[in-house]
Amino acid sequence: MPVIEVSHLKKYFQVHLKEPGLLGSIRSLINRKYYDVKAIDDISFSIDEGELIGFIGPNGAGKTTTLKVLSGLLYPTGGGVTVLGHNPYQREPVLQKQFSLVMGAKNQLWWDLPPLETFILNKEIYEVPDVQYKKNLDELVEMLDVKDVLKIQVRKLSLGQRMKCELIAALIHGPKVLFLDEPTIGLDVVMQKKMRDFIKTYNQKYRSTIILTSHYMDDVRQLCERVVVIDKGKLMFDGKLTEIIERFADHKKLSVVFQNTPTRLDLEQIGEIEEYDLPRAVLKVPRGEVSQRAARLLTQFSVADLNIEEESIEDIIRRLFSQGSIV
Repeated sequence: MPVIEVSHLKKYFQVHLKEPGLLGSIRSLINRKYYDVKAIDDISFSIDEGELIGFIGPNGAGKTTTLKVLSGLLYPTGGGVTVLGHNPYQREPVLQKQFSLVMGAKNQLWWDLPPLETFILNKEIYEVPDVQYKKNLDELVEMLDVKDVLKIQVRKLSLGQRMKCELIAALIHGPKVLFLDEPTIGLDVVMQKKMRDFIKTYNQKYRSTIILTSHYMDDVRQLCERVVVIDKGKLMFDGKLTEIIERFADHKKLSVVFQNTPTRLDLEQIGEIEEYDLPRAVLKVPRGEVSQRAARLLTQFSVADLNIEEESIEDIIRRLFSQGSIV
């Protein structure tokens, strides 16, 4: 049985329309007009135990709304949702003790208190036994390397230190399901990597089921084999990340450093020019003709270095959105 099951889920919000100015306000009192915003529009997917899923889409796609429905913060307009066999919107304590929601833009730590105080509070809220609490805390502190900051006021911690402690607060009760909404937002490159390493290790060690949303494609590429892509509330793709590349990346890139100075016209005979800053150039060529085009480059020009590269995941996803591709 899947840990998470979403069946034809819909979540609509009714929005009030109002003309600007005093006259518009008076008219809206007499004849108020509304329209529905379809934040989630009939999506279905299921997730098995231990899966780490990348949940991606542009701003306003419905990612955070979906996580809020899965965690019981929002009631669905239609369709069905189960997490660990329970309906999240019924807010049963037995379920609430088995999942956690981490939102990178929201804080649960008390600003004027040390992180340790929040950990103890969460221990009591989730009714974690003393022995289990100490075991969980020791393991998480070691994995995230925050032993030296546990008794320092949260306001005095760096963003990276705060995010690590936010994770500990969310995981102190040992949840089986974890919803991570932009957990690396605002972090520098080094801290992003540390957070990714932790998420991967935690998933493998505890077999936790994780849904990760992120605008940083490095997060998704390095952590998730499977991705669910939504746009404007609709499901566009559900499958392996490699399948997205195979289906939607119909080109590869030839990154070349020349010893001579070929003209743009010369290079256009090989492929579409993406960069032309001699001695380096980048050419876009059809995936099925990479070997032939690369051979022509080496034959016709004096080449110092040649690399064959995949398109970036960002470009592939962008094309997927623009084409309106569906599952």
